[in-house]
Amino acid sequence: MGYIWDLLANIGCLFLFINLLLFSLKFKDNGKAYKIFTVYLLVVLAVQLPSFFLKSLQINNLFLSHFYFLGQFIFLSLFYKSLFTNVLQKKIINIGFICCFIILGIQYSLDTSLVFKFNLFEIFLTSFLLIVYSVFHFYNMLSDKKEFYYINIGIMLYLFGSTILFFVGNLTALMSAEMSKITWVTNALLYVVYQLFIVFEWYKSFSKKTIQLGK
Repeated sequence: MGYIWDLLANIGCLFLFINLLLFSLKFKDNGKAYKIFTVYLLVVLAVQLPSFFLKSLQINNLFLSHFYFLGQFIFLSLFYKSLFTNVLQKKIINIGFICCFIILGIQYSLDTSLVFKFNLFEIFLTSFLLIVYSVFHFYNMLSDKKEFYYINIGIMLYLFGSTILFFVGNLTALMSAEMSKITWVTNALLYVVYQLFIVFEWYKSFSKKTIQLGK
């Protein structure tokens, strides 16, 4: 099972690298949302590479998970804010951004040991807010252009699925190590699917034409 997880994790990282290269090709030709999403891909890759390196040396790399989830939250929040034209939706993102960091700041100040652990509350809070923004974007696309449609589907599926898996995995780890491994393998598979949605978005929306997206 560990071999399958390693294989899927490496495939996901490879697709992430490919997506970063593809989006970088037309970085200058597209709008703010496109640029923010490209930087998001860069940040995620910059976290994953040292994480894999530390894992190969059997060194605890859980502290890097905070950079991953918080970096993901920051850049995807900015990504959605650049897409939204509704003033209320933009304010909700601003409020969510501030509240998230205040709450997590209080949590970490009360228990500094969480820095070296997997923080399930951090995962839930950041993922929940991003899922809300994703739902907003689906709603907006009912009467507006379908910008980043496939990426939005990928974000929704990946965040919703992985959040459930992390909580289930935390419970099953207490009962069965094998069940915990299945959870991690499934999450790695979800990540590969997410990256495939990103590839498909680039192919459909950006490979053959230049579109100014985002405000």
